[in-house]
Amino acid sequence: MSFPSPFYRWRPHPWHGLELGPEPPHIIHAFIEITPFDLMKYEVDKTTGYLRVDRPQRTSSLPPSLYGFIPRTYCASRVKDLSGVADRGDGDPLDICVLSERPINRSEVILNARVIGGIHMIDHGEADDKIIAVLANDSVWDATRDIADVPTVVVQRLRHYFATYKTMPGEISDVSIERIYDCSHALKVVSAAIQDYDEVYGR
Repeated sequence: MSFPSPFYRWRPHPWHGLELGPEPPHIIHAFIEITPFDLMKYEVDKTTGYLRVDRPQRTSSLPPSLYGFIPRTYCASRVKDLSGVADRGDGDPLDICVLSERPINRSEVILNARVIGGIHMIDHGEADDKIIAVLANDSVWDATRDIADVPTVVVQRLRHYFATYKTMPGEISDVSIERIYDCSHALKVVSAAIQDYDEVYGR
């Protein structure tokens, strides 16, 4: 019996075992951890690769898009240097938000995403960038090439969610949104995270 190539006899780790995507840094793979319907915060367990319940969502805000990470990326010194204000990278794979016209209501899926921009977020002094992308070949978003092409209200929802999703009334937030950046800078952030990963984990 012959197997297709590549063939995985066992489930690959979503962070380390999946490919970057067909045309990195422009079109990359996104592994989805959270959907806009989730009231729980899920996160891939770094050891096993399975999805772990991190915590219930603390506020009434729901994620405004699909949310996950780009495989084989890591936020360390190069991502920190692009930030200009962070003390360090957050030591996690690079986060990504993916816009899709048709609802995707399940997580632990892999999709092709086209990078169009990003959110420069600082969390407790760490660079915690959120790349913004669109689902490749999406019927509505396929022509979108830059964050300037996205309706302002969609960007506002993303910005508001990440600025507030950890904060309860009466608390002081350690999260700040420094700026929304365009596709050109987003590609630099993705490339930096790829290089940070290669330095720490190898190709």
